[in-house]
Amino acid sequence: MSDFALILLDWFRENGRDLPWRQTRDPYAIWLSEIILQQTQVKQGWDYWQRFIHRWPTVNDLAVATEDEVLREWQGLGYYSRARNLHAAARQIVARGGFPNTIEGLRALKGVGDYTAAAIGSIAFGLPAAVVDGNVYRVLSRYYGIATPVNTTEGKREITALAQSLLPTSHPSDFNQAIMDFGAIQCTPQSPCCDRCPLMDTCSALREGRVGELPVKLRKLKVQERRLTYVYIRCNGQTAIHRRPAGDIWQGLYEPWLTEKVPHDALLLRRDIKHVLTHRILYADFYLWEVSEYPPLPEGYFWIPEADIDNYAVPRLVEILLHLKGDGDSFSPL
Repeated sequence: MSDFALILLDWFRENGRDLPWRQTRDPYAIWLSEIILQQTQVKQGWDYWQRFIHRWPTVNDLAVATEDEVLREWQGLGYYSRARNLHAAARQIVARGGFPNTIEGLRALKGVGDYTAAAIGSIAFGLPAAVVDGNVYRVLSRYYGIATPVNTTEGKREITALAQSLLPTSHPSDFNQAIMDFGAIQCTPQSPCCDRCPLMDTCSALREGRVGELPVKLRKLKVQERRLTYVYIRCNGQTAIHRRPAGDIWQGLYEPWLTEKVPHDALLLRRDIKHVLTHRILYADFYLWEVSEYPPLPEGYFWIPEADIDNYAVPRLVEILLHLKGDGDSFSPL
């Protein structure tokens, strides 16, 4: 076992995070945590993990849920393709009679990539597969002074090979969790704790004064802007919504009338609400249109009682726009 691995494991025993999904080897609980924590901070994901485990204690329970139920429970977490993939994978697992216990089998599950397969495989089944995520890129790039951009094929291949070579086959679970925690707690993106780091004497980036430069990343694509105009129709205690189709953001979620032509007698409630996604910035205007007779609806829209709107999974932006107070008869300023 390398000195790097030994030091990291010692650090982990003293400083590792106490997380509920680490108190079990149940692959369902571990898989669920890994999917939730993709693109999500542990603090936020913790509550969602507990809610999912409470509502669907086993993968069989999750598999028999409807997609709408899963999306509603996921609401506010973002990246909704994760929820759809989670649900589809649960049905895959049940159909095959249980969780696959090989990297190849795990990799075949919907929404499970190399990192997630390695995490589940090593933690639940003790498979000798190294995880490689943002924390691992950062720790290894800094410690070994690797300047290859980590968001390139070459950089990913180099770091993955290095992580696998360092993995102690007798402790794959502890090592993988140790290096992830080390990146999250000690070797952080900003202001890492270099003066109290157990690896400080042999860290290339610290020795060469390059901690702030590593890992290297190529410049990302320009973030695009997009404008949305929503009209909340209120008619006899009902409102109109539709389910967003495939091929765009928020697939499978619900929203009020999205239009480019606002009725002349609609009341503007919100303008230029800014909502930031990974690769785009959304600006939304929100109108209330109160009518006494049901207007014709665009294709795909349908009426529901206003009181039932909380039963439908909506994007976070729409949730903000639909923020109602009291008995739901009036909108309140945000």
